[in-house]
Amino acid sequence: MVRPFAVRIVICDVGLGNLRSVERALQEASRGRSDRVEVTSDPARIAGADKIVVPGQGAFGDCMRALSPGLGETLLAHLAAERPYLGICLGLQVLFGKSEEAPGCRGLGVLEGEVVRLRGGVDPMTGAPFKIPHIGWNSADPVAPADRRSLLRGSQYFYFVHSFAVAPRDASVVAATTDYGARFVSAVAFGNVFACQFHPEKSQRAGIALLERFVAS
Repeated sequence: MVRPFAVRIVICDVGLGNLRSVERALQEASRGRSDRVEVTSDPARIAGADKIVVPGQGAFGDCMRALSPGLGETLLAHLAAERPYLGICLGLQVLFGKSEEAPGCRGLGVLEGEVVRLRGGVDPMTGAPFKIPHIGWNSADPVAPADRRSLLRGSQYFYFVHSFAVAPRDASVVAATTDYGARFVSAVAFGNVFACQFHPEKSQRAGIALLERFVAS
């Protein structure tokens, strides 16, 4: 059923990552609906969004400098209003207050915990250490498959590119974990927020299906 009004889905442009890939994937996920997808760095445009997507690939410090001060305050207001938020890669990490990647740089602090360096283990098949950064396909395994807050539907493979992972203090927000020599948190969910370390826009059908659920949420 097509909504009687256009829902504004705004992709927050922090100048990091391939925003056009995210935009194209969301447009594909929105096909047949009245939703409008927009990419902008204008705090006023972002403040008027019904739903916000915060992507990013790069360094935690660079992302926070791009968000400070106006964009970060706009995101915090959006989150406080409990409107839907989708964080991708850095869009997940900036929800935390600090990162080992950028000591002294403050994140948004929405979640307690921190971002830590990914500690890959040893491949049991070859005995070789897992390479950092973690690049490629891996399974995101839901910790609570029936959790209505999560956009995941069972274990699926998604595309990852990262050297750091989040370590939430509150285990109840963990939506999925992934094994890369050791388990790390690959998605969180709370309220109307879903944020993932993997890249749905690079994850073919599984990624589009996840974005479709976000658009329909």
